[in-house]
Amino acid sequence: MSRIYVVSFRLGGTDGVSIEAAKWIDALSSLGHSITTVAGEGTCDITLPGLAINADAPPAHDELREVLSDADLVIVENLCSLPLNIAARDALYEVLKDKKALFHHHDLPWQRSHLAHLSGPLDATNWHHVTINDLSRRELQNRGITATTIMNSFDCNPPLGDRSKTRSAINIANETLVLLPTRAIPRKNIDGALQLCASLDAVLWILGPAEDGYDEELAALLDKSTVEIRRGVPSGVTIHDAYAACDVVVMPSTWEGFGNPVLESVTHRRPLSVYPYPVLNEIESYGFEFFDLDEVNELKEFLSNPNENFYERNLNVTGQYFNLNDLPKRLAKLLTGIGIS
Repeated sequence: MSRIYVVSFRLGGTDGVSIEAAKWIDALSSLGHSITTVAGEGTCDITLPGLAINADAPPAHDELREVLSDADLVIVENLCSLPLNIAARDALYEVLKDKKALFHHHDLPWQRSHLAHLSGPLDATNWHHVTINDLSRRELQNRGITATTIMNSFDCNPPLGDRSKTRSAINIANETLVLLPTRAIPRKNIDGALQLCASLDAVLWILGPAEDGYDEELAALLDKSTVEIRRGVPSGVTIHDAYAACDVVVMPSTWEGFGNPVLESVTHRRPLSVYPYPVLNEIESYGFEFFDLDEVNELKEFLSNPNENFYERNLNVTGQYFNLNDLPKRLAKLLTGIGIS
């Protein structure tokens, strides 16, 4: 089997890239490959601070070259997709120019308004590309880069969370609780979540922190709203507890590379209220049923008269097309196609 190195800005966290990278690592390990993780921060085998998003300087070429010297394949998780550390990206390009590499693209610069003026991924003879949606694959193709789409995968039988304990931990009794299981940044459209909660007379639980300098704007937005708010994750509460505690999951984002809470709502058997961001259309095309953000009356009716068949249909679609148990064979096929055994 092969020696595979996984490289990213950060690993082992709760962000989408870290979560999906961990799934790939587990799947590749189950195939018998030797995995070494390298990142600027987080939980990894080798920490190179110069790879972090906010690093003062990139890792030295010689240092990076030495770390990756015995790799049969280097998988790059988003570090060369989004130009958040251009110097580290360019150092990695230089070191990988004569090595076999697979770039796992979760996001691309032109998909973010504040990064659209910056250059996108490069390509080389020994390099291969995977996107998490077909929109990104087509956009790369239009720029001369051939990619394969492997959408994110999900555990169809996740651990059962503790609803009672968690609602008590965030001081919720019988109120309707709407969960926003993401960070708070501008494209997450927090205002859309607040409007939904106002219409449902519900409490909004924002699970993640404010990032990208959004603290003051978010504080002003929440201050002028009449919606009751909960923020953050109490000690001892897991993501499974959060899904168990809520009555509705909301995803009001205007853009997501995939949007993991969409299918996490399915596997945790919770109704989803969602804004039609571009990639959602790809996900829904498999046969899912969700509530649009403005379908408030329909959602109220569902909450009054839940339909178990609704949950089962969505869960069956997830199991057929997005099943985490199928990821090893998908990656085995991918690696065989690029000459890795």
